[in-house]
Amino acid sequence: MSAQGLKRLFELNHYAIGANARDLTHEQSLLQPGSAGNCANWVVGHIVTNRGYILEMIGEKPVWDEAATQPYQRGSGPLAKTAAKPFPEILEALDRSQERLMAGLARLSDKDLGAPESKDTLGGKLAFFQFHEAYHAGQLGLLRRVAGKEGAIK
Repeated sequence: MSAQGLKRLFELNHYAIGANARDLTHEQSLLQPGSAGNCANWVVGHIVTNRGYILEMIGEKPVWDEAATQPYQRGSGPLAKTAAKPFPEILEALDRSQERLMAGLARLSDKDLGAPESKDTLGGKLAFFQFHEAYHAGQLGLLRRVAGKEGAIK
């Protein structure tokens, strides 16, 4: 995996997340998909939270401090409405993280990434986080349908 390749994949993630989530209201972002799974508010907040780890790996500052990430951590359980950040604020944080992510990736060389087949190199770690983010971007396509919206990516 090259630095340019990772940059392109994260650009595609940002597009898919935005296409699936930008027209959801805050109330729609809180709709739960039945008895299991997380709402769109949690999913996008979780992406911003995980981008904090990515940003630190590439020498950039996360957009949220640790306290802000607590409701969106892996294993945090169903998101309480009182703990949910306003959805427009989460989308704005996503956009700020995208700017920092692109800046950080632009500074990396392929040599900085190391062997992509190794999960212990920077490239291997970034490849995993990119996959993780793409997984959640896909979930947003289903969550927008839970909110009564048509598919956004055709």
